[in-house]
Order: sequence, then C-alpha cells, then structure tokens
Amino acid sequence: MRRLLVCTALLAAAGTVFAQGGGQGKAPASPPETVAGKVGGKSVTITYSSPRVKGREGKVWGTDGLIATAGGSQYPIWRAGANKATTLMTDGDITLGDLTVPAGTYTLFVDLSDPDNWTLIVNKKTGEWGLSHDASQDLGKVKMTMSKPASMVENLTWKIGDGKISLAWENKEGSVAAK
Repeated sequence: MRRLLVCTALLAAAGTVFAQGGGQGKAPASPPETVAGKVGGKSVTITYSSPRVKGREGKVWGTDGLIATAGGSQYPIWRAGANKATTLMTDGDITLGDLTVPAGTYTLFVDLSDPDNWTLIVNKKTGEWGLSHDASQDLGKVKMTMSKPASMVENLTWKIGDGKISLAWENKEGSVAAK
C-alpha cells in the first residue's frame, strides 16, 4: 500500500510539472529577442518578442490580417512584436528621423493605418503588455521608409545599424534614419 501511495504521489507531481510547461522543451511561439548597436556613438538596445509567419504568408498585414485580428489588438496601432511591449533603451540622446529621443527607456509601437506607409511611435510609458498604447504618453512619431525585403522574412526582426533602425517581417520592412 505504501508503495502505491508513493507511486501515485510521484505521478501527480510529474503531471503538475508537465502541465506547467516544465519538461516539454517546446520553444515559445514568439521567442524573446534583443538587438543592440550604436547610434551616433550611443548604445541602443531593442528588446522584443519575435512572432513567426508560420505558413501565413499574405495574411499578416491589412485590416483582415493577423495583426488586425489578434485578440485585444488596438489596430491600427501595433506593438511591433508580440507579447510584452517592444522597448528601446538608449544610454544617450539620439535622433530618429526628426525626433529627438533623450537617454532612457521607451516603448515602440507602429501605426499601420496605411499598411504600406508605417509610422513609428516612441512612447514614454514602459513596462506594460504590448497592447496598452496610451497616446497621451507618446514622445513623438516618425514616418518610416518602406521597402520590400529581398526574400520573405519568417521571424520578425529589428535591426540597428547603417545609420538606421529597421523592422522587417513577412514581405515588408520599415526603417527610420538614426543618428
């Protein structure tokens, strides 16, 4: 009887661990990513979660696309990633387009009102889930230069370098001059 109770307790404990995600070894659908670089000699870091296209090519953008129809979405304002809000941290004052961004940490959003002409939003409120855009906290907005990547971008990717900050996913890329 004692052996039966011990086995039952071990099975229950193992079931709890697996139910909580332990031991599965499964990667998150939108893993956390960090990109770092220099802008005008200042250290800049962008932290975000990177969703995957996962066979949904042609179904990411637009009013009936993945971003617009995601649960809790504030479309056309997008968190520029997945999960927790995308953040930008700079150790000194930088300029994005014509917007001066003082040293500090900010949340990045993208206005997709026109899916072919994005606007980057730099917001002073930080630490929230990515769906909580408060326009009264916007530091400012910058029009992004749009292009089409050479090939389909499976993993949403932020880049810092070559005098710009850019965001690419699926068949679109938006960038802003950075100095």
